[in-house]
Amino acid sequence: MGKRRLALCAGVLAVTAFGPAACAAYAADGGGVSVVPAAPVPGADVALKVTGCDAREAVAQSSALVSDARLTPDGDGLTGDGRVRSTLTAGTYTVTVACDGTEHKGTVEVVRKRTPAAGAGPSAHPSPVAPVNAGAGGAARELVGGPEPQGPGTAQTVVALALAGTAALTVHRAARRQARSGRGTV
Repeated sequence: MGKRRLALCAGVLAVTAFGPAACAAYAADGGGVSVVPAAPVPGADVALKVTGCDAREAVAQSSALVSDARLTPDGDGLTGDGRVRSTLTAGTYTVTVACDGTEHKGTVEVVRKRTPAAGAGPSAHPSPVAPVNAGAGGAARELVGGPEPQGPGTAQTVVALALAGTAALTVHRAARRQARSGRGTV
């Protein structure tokens, strides 16, 4: 009887631990517009991404951008590049993507240009400004320019729940087998 309780507790623990993560991951994958970096300066280049859109192409529009940005498929969403207007004042601006009859929205917070301290000369970059295509088929460019990871997605959460359920079922079956053979003294 103790092993059945163990199996039941393991199953309850798995649902309790991974249930909220599954809900959060599902809500995060609902489809919004993200901008990287989230707080660019005027004149900066930004990467735009929309999830939850099944179209083959879309356009991102914002008064913060020099022009509309064309978004194309890239893995689990549509991505594209844009440039923040150099004459823009600091503030929060809306980015809108019309896709499949649905309007996806996000924001970009433009910050003031940072001015160097008095007497400070131009600074040199400590490393190359752009990634160098040195092996990996140019994968470094994608790693640098992509959005920041935001935790496990829906697929990873579902796999984790399936593995936890399988483990609980395995423990339960082993306990039943042991009890039937008479070896269980618990």
